[in-house]
This record gives sequence, C-alpha cells and structure tokens, in this order.
Amino acid sequence: MPKKVDHEARRQEISEALWRIAGSRGLDGTSLRDVAAEAGISLGRLQHYFRTRDEMLLFALQHINRLAADRIRERIASLAEEPTPRQVLRACLSGMLPLDERSRIGLLVGAAYYARAVHDEALRAEAKNGIPPLRTFFADQLRLAADRGELPPERATEDEAMLLISMTEGLATYVLLGVHDPEAALRLLDLHLENLFGAERAAGGGADQPVGGGAVRTARGGADRAAEVGGGRGAEAPASSGRAAP
Repeated sequence: MPKKVDHEARRQEISEALWRIAGSRGLDGTSLRDVAAEAGISLGRLQHYFRTRDEMLLFALQHINRLAADRIRERIASLAEEPTPRQVLRACLSGMLPLDERSRIGLLVGAAYYARAVHDEALRAEAKNGIPPLRTFFADQLRLAADRGELPPERATEDEAMLLISMTEGLATYVLLGVHDPEAALRLLDLHLENLFGAERAAGGGADQPVGGGAVRTARGGADRAAEVGGGRGAEAPASSGRAAP
C-alpha cells in the first residue's frame, strides 16, 4: 500500500529550508534549486509542491505568520488570568522584538521577505494585510485602558496604536543592525509604555487592576489578530528540521 504523504508537512519542511538560506545569506539570487539542495530533495520533487519561486515565498511567509500567531498567543496565555491592557500590549510588542537567537532568525527572514515585497504585489499584499487588524487591536486595548482610567482618553487612538507598532519595528531593526542589544530594546519599549501609561502603574497602581471577563476574552481572542502582522516580526524559525539554526 503506498505510503501516505503529508503534503502540508512537506511544504513546511521546504519553507524551513528557505528560512535557513534567508537567515544565513538572504534571498537575493536564491533559486528553487538552491532551496531543494538545502532541503535535501530533488528540484523535481520541490516543484511538485511549488511551481514557482514566488509561490514558495508566499507560502513560507504565510507559515511564518502562523508561527508568529502561536508565539504571541503563548505570551498572552502566560499572563495573569485577567491581564490588563498594558500587560497585553507589552506581551504583543515584546513578541515583535528579536530577544533570542530563534526570534532573531525569524526577523531576519521577515526582513528578507519585506525587501522583496516592495516589488512583489502578492508578497506586499500579504505583508500589508496584517497591519490594520493589529492597529485596531492595539487601539481597542488603549481605549479599554482609558475607560479604566489608566490612560488619558486623547492617547487612546489608532494613531497611538500605529506609533507603538512603528516604534517596536524600529527597535527590532536596530537590534538586527547592532545599534541596540535585545535588553536595551526591551528597556526602551518599557520606557515608552511607562511614559504612555505612567510609571506609578508599572509599580502596582491602576494597571494591575483586573479587567472584566468580556475584556479578557477580547484580549485573549485578539491574539491571532495581534500576530497577523508578526510574520518575520519576531516569529521563531522552527527547529523541527533537525538542522541547527544559522
């Protein structure tokens, strides 16, 4: 009886080979043949799953987005039973930073994708689609904080949410470039949240007050939306291939 092949698992293995190449030397000039060699399969077998390089790139970006969703969901799940808006925001934003080697590789992969996405419509659409829901989710958390008296109402806007996203992505880029180390980036993120919410709440003030059950469900249910934009923005490159990450 023919052995049943898990096609999704095979596509993911090919994606992981592509990530290793992107993390070590970037995607410029990388061919299907290069990826097949890295994955330890023939070019013909790879083309059974991906007919073109762009088709492979798009699938790999979508897969790394799913891993980012899992990463941020785990961060939110590790919080208190009733996390505050500030705690939810910090979990999401810190999940976008390269704080360890695996998340650094994920971010390097994402950077390679986004450099290509500037000139590739399909990749650009995939990269852009996650930003509006992330901005909305962050804005919802800011409005919830304002309702609880933890934030001035004028700061609870989508513009403020976009500033949080932009600042964190800038910090992540500077970690990759060696301008900051991960600890400094996390300290600067905390400093910004302190300026936004107030230092006294970080020490145990209003931000530690639990939110209502409906708000908790909104926070936890929003983890997927928060991670939509995470493809490469702190997503972990998996170690399932058995090869060491570069």
